[in-house]
Amino acid sequence: MTETTLHHRAEAVRRFNRFYTQHIGVLHEFLQKSPFSLTEVRVLRELTQGTVSTATELARTLGLDSGYLSRLLTSFERRQLITRRQSEADARQSLLELTPAGRAAYAPLEVAAVDEVCALLKGLSVAGQEQLIAAMRVIERLLGRGPARAAVSLRAPRGGDYGWLVHRQALLFGAEYGADMGFEAFAAQEMAEFSRRHDHERAMCWIAEQQETVVGAAFVAALSERAARMRLLYVEPESRGHGIGTLLVTQCISFAQQAGYDTLTLTTCGVLNDGERVFERAGFRCVSTEPERRFGRNLIAQTWERKL
Repeated sequence: MTETTLHHRAEAVRRFNRFYTQHIGVLHEFLQKSPFSLTEVRVLRELTQGTVSTATELARTLGLDSGYLSRLLTSFERRQLITRRQSEADARQSLLELTPAGRAAYAPLEVAAVDEVCALLKGLSVAGQEQLIAAMRVIERLLGRGPARAAVSLRAPRGGDYGWLVHRQALLFGAEYGADMGFEAFAAQEMAEFSRRHDHERAMCWIAEQQETVVGAAFVAALSERAARMRLLYVEPESRGHGIGTLLVTQCISFAQQAGYDTLTLTTCGVLNDGERVFERAGFRCVSTEPERRFGRNLIAQTWERKL
């Protein structure tokens, strides 16, 4: 990536930040008329949820300076919004709890916040609402501190998934490996063939989701009566190295065994180095290697095979 490209992308992020900050200011009209700052409302909400119990946990969860938080909590205590009591497990820690007055002070703020967001969403179509929430989830996953620790689930494809997977993989393989539009045509053809011939007893697709966002996928389809082929395996770049590829490959092997196949094969272009390690650990071996010109690049086509 060139410095110019990076600069343009940084400007795009800053532009979004300005837009979103302005939008959030409008959403917090009710908050501006309350006696609480935005930070104070965030602290009250965490205490209402009961997910934290000490000032140390609260500071870590909200990313607040401990000194600033201490002064804020002292103010809450003086206003009888919270109580503090010494922890029996650690005398250095105080357990925090909202008082009835604290809960009563926060309740209208929560109602107002929900009403404001609902009003925002009502201005969008159902499809627009879903697109907005999906985009927010992507931002959370990419910029969040712990997406790798979030649970991963596998599901069957839904309407729109096949087309989206063609689009996403074409973008990724173009950006990462320099593939031209021939790869998109190849992926579209593979997807269309799978969709037309889909036999639930002999072929299957799995979509990997993390925090309700697609982070990978894999297909298994018949190559012959006794052999199956794994197709279009991919994992999102930010989610690699955390076992998602292994999970998908293991699922493909298990399905192929249950479907009665004797072997499971796959073909790669010799650029998926991380994938090769996943295949080897899963019991695959490379049975052929052949140079070829494909997708606008000189590649090494590799065929991998696993006995079932």
